[in-house]
Amino acid sequence: MDSPQIPTEQWAQVVEQTGGPVVYKKIPVPQPGLDEVLVNVKYSGVCHTDLHAMLGDWPIPTKLPLVGGHEGAGVVVARGDLVDDIDLGDHVGIKWLNSSCLNCAFCNQADEPLCRKALFSGYTVDGTFQQYAVVKAAHVARIPKECNLEAVAPILCAGITVYKGLKESAARPGQCVAIIGAGGGLGTLAIQYARALGLDVIAIDGGDEKRKLCLELGAAVFIDFLTSNDIVADVKAASLDGLGPHAILLIAAEEKPFQQAAKYIRPRGTIVCIGLPHDAMFSAPVFDTVINMVSIKGSYVGNRADTAEALEFFRKGLIHTPYKTIGLSNLQDVYQMMQENKVAGRYVVDTST
Repeated sequence: MDSPQIPTEQWAQVVEQTGGPVVYKKIPVPQPGLDEVLVNVKYSGVCHTDLHAMLGDWPIPTKLPLVGGHEGAGVVVARGDLVDDIDLGDHVGIKWLNSSCLNCAFCNQADEPLCRKALFSGYTVDGTFQQYAVVKAAHVARIPKECNLEAVAPILCAGITVYKGLKESAARPGQCVAIIGAGGGLGTLAIQYARALGLDVIAIDGGDEKRKLCLELGAAVFIDFLTSNDIVADVKAASLDGLGPHAILLIAAEEKPFQQAAKYIRPRGTIVCIGLPHDAMFSAPVFDTVINMVSIKGSYVGNRADTAEALEFFRKGLIHTPYKTIGLSNLQDVYQMMQENKVAGRYVVDTST
């Protein structure tokens, strides 16, 4: 296949200083290294992590200037000389994990997200809020050509992350999972993956728009933390037998739900922490945790196998991404809505506008 015409400049949203805002400007188109591919990014989902990166919320520093984004879906337009298993024209995704060493103790046991030499799209290397981005060929997500690139973009982080969290919870078909932050970008996908895995869902979030969305996606119950007088009692009452959910997925962007979770998890249940609120702490009573044999764990992004599995659920039509599309030039507006907790579902940016 002939190489497509690649420009020398492109539009991008650039974080020039910690705290933002992002600056919409032209920058050079990067060149792929020997083991990399250049992707013409068509669409990119907007993740809360992108806001954290701009604001400098986390203890790991970002590169500056920084092009954020790590849910990019597009088309391969160039490849390095060592890449022989990806063709020009292939549809691929750029994920949070841009590269890893592939040879450490973590990479060798399929825990490549824990690699000490890992690089992260939109954080330590430039990401997908640009029209052309590079990624290590070993870590691109292979997207079947029958998949809509606009709709599949949020799967590349939000979908993979919640699917991995559900696997880590070890919840089995017929059991109950509580999803905190269920109306957001990750939560709306978590509801669907949970239902596809045979789980009953208690959705926890705030507001009528999110209530409607969560119930439409298959949640058995919606609990509004804005109006509930006793979240702990309400969650236990909504569980199958009143003992609490078998698993809890904490996707919230605030600390308070993390502190509440230990009070309503059922005996031998599992709490899975996924969200990363700024400077948050998690605490649980030692006595209750021990005598109820509760498991508390963190779940990070999925590995390459998790990615392929999460995409297969989407390809089969089991997962539908609730999203709204805006132009790349309007990215700062989405960040503002995120800070005001006004985002239901996911926003996807069209890099052509």
